[in-house]
Amino acid sequence: MRVFAIGDVHLSQQTQNKSMDKFGPSWENHVQKLCDAWQAEIASDDLVLIPGDISWAMSLGAAMADLELLASLNGQKVLLRGNHDYWWSSYQKVLDSLPSGMYAIQNNALRFANIAIGGTRGWLLPESSGYSEKKDAKIYARELDRLGLTLSALPRDTENIIMLHYPPFSDKGQPSQFVDLLEQAPVSHVVYGHLHGRGHSGAFEGVRNGITYHFVSSDYLSFIPKRIL
Repeated sequence: MRVFAIGDVHLSQQTQNKSMDKFGPSWENHVQKLCDAWQAEIASDDLVLIPGDISWAMSLGAAMADLELLASLNGQKVLLRGNHDYWWSSYQKVLDSLPSGMYAIQNNALRFANIAIGGTRGWLLPESSGYSEKKDAKIYARELDRLGLTLSALPRDTENIIMLHYPPFSDKGQPSQFVDLLEQAPVSHVVYGHLHGRGHSGAFEGVRNGITYHFVSSDYLSFIPKRIL
């Protein structure tokens, strides 16, 4: 089993007026690009991590067409909620509705043979531009707690991958408290997305204190899933 990741696929099979073209010409016909690259890269026994911003749908029922599209592609899929996944309300309802071969993570961890996947959404960082103490501090603190719960759920006898939606580093490359927590846990890889367009330039990739960070927004990857393991 190989492990791949690609985030921010922004599907809209049943959602009108949600074109991603404003982020550049690379988004034109992006669903077909994604599907073609996915089928070329991914085998049926591979695992694909999707760290958020999966569907533009506003309800779980409306999101099912997008989830079914992903389910039709090769491999098993592990989903994480992004800031635009408004359809993702009750975690249990999501679990009950997912097509076969799809899994969801929300502040917990799942084991696949000798690999464990954990994750939480994350949030805008105090070190980043646009952070507001009034609007963001409470959510940021809550997401730190949720990452702590996720890390405590990780096995100690597996290779562990953490999914975040928001970057754990600021747009200037400064590490956050998310990074501090990750470095205290048995984590080998972290995948995240969220950033588009000019935001790509602020994404951190590489190894820091034994953890490899992967920025996997779909447009950054040219809609080709990235192999993690």
